[in-house]
Amino acid sequence: MKKDPHNHENAYKKWQANGCQMQGVNPETRKIILEYLEDMELGANVNPLTKRGARSYGRLRNLKSKMHSIALIFQKEIGIESISEMQGKEKELLLLAKKMRDGKIYSRRYGNKPLAGVGAYMKAFQSFWNWYQRKSRKDGIEIKNILGDIDTRENKPKFNYFTLDQLKVLCDYAKNDYKVMMSFLFDSGMRAPTEMLNAKVSDLSWNSKENYYVLNIREETSKTFGREIKLLLCSQMLREYLESYNFKINDFIFKKTPQRVNQYLKNLGYNNLGIGKKSVRGYGEKKYSVVVDGITLYDFRHSSACYWLPRYKSESALKYRFGWKKSEMIHYYTELLGMRDTIGEEDLYIDVSKTKLENEIKDKGRKIEVLNERLHRQDKQMQEIMATLKALQLEKEVKI
Repeated sequence: MKKDPHNHENAYKKWQANGCQMQGVNPETRKIILEYLEDMELGANVNPLTKRGARSYGRLRNLKSKMHSIALIFQKEIGIESISEMQGKEKELLLLAKKMRDGKIYSRRYGNKPLAGVGAYMKAFQSFWNWYQRKSRKDGIEIKNILGDIDTRENKPKFNYFTLDQLKVLCDYAKNDYKVMMSFLFDSGMRAPTEMLNAKVSDLSWNSKENYYVLNIREETSKTFGREIKLLLCSQMLREYLESYNFKINDFIFKKTPQRVNQYLKNLGYNNLGIGKKSVRGYGEKKYSVVVDGITLYDFRHSSACYWLPRYKSESALKYRFGWKKSEMIHYYTELLGMRDTIGEEDLYIDVSKTKLENEIKDKGRKIEVLNERLHRQDKQMQEIMATLKALQLEKEVKI
């Protein structure tokens, strides 16, 4: 069984059971969007350059939400009755995208805040329009491409970076189960909460020779591909934890909900590392303070990537550990945040003065050869002298 920590499947099926409501969306647009979602759920008419098969419920929920918002924005800003009327409106789409990036379009869910993640909305519409073209082509209808100049760049979400030493500070003040969880995440760099909450005791194998666990991140629980990685930082702590609480072979290692964990981590990080800030919520007597922009599960993968980046000799090995298919993900996750120029004088000497160093080594090598030859000759001469002395000694003894 694979855990679904965000409850995507139940939420999506509940939405379907309740009639696939899309409040405020014109009937014709709603019909087209539902056809699109049905195809994505089946894996029909998908982009031939992407993976085959049905899309995950997480992906379906994301597309449903994004397309709902896009449809309402198109209706209000461009005045279309059906999303199919977007054909031939390349300029209107570009102007609308600019307006969104300028913060002049407000969120459907949070009406007083500008829409965030504009790139993600543009990507969702790009996916939809490509599907619409493919499906219409099958019906003998040619739909123009309006996506040529669309900007799908996304602003990278902010994350909090912390070092191994700072992690140790957090562990000093954390409850034991959280201490194990944080160390496990920092060491493995695995995706949280999806991969983390699906990790079982049976996924661990102990290397008795080197005294560490090898973690098997199963194919069915990974976003990209399964992999086996060494836990070199947390194995002893993890082993003691599993033995202390009598974990069984098929037990999940971590069971807390992501929401509860994030709340704990934010307070822990704020109180001990000063990461995040306090914000007041509520009104009157019901006011309360919470930590915002604090440490979350999301930050451990980034901090782990920054830790392991300079320690791996091979880019492909680093990508394997983190389950990345593209090299650009290395930059996305580290972006040199928390990294610093660690090059030493000896490194500079090797890199910049390599030719000079090689020549000096050759020169010293020749000098060593000359010295060896001299020692060899001196040794030979010494042997000859010793032989002469022995002969003289024997001659003297004979005379006596």
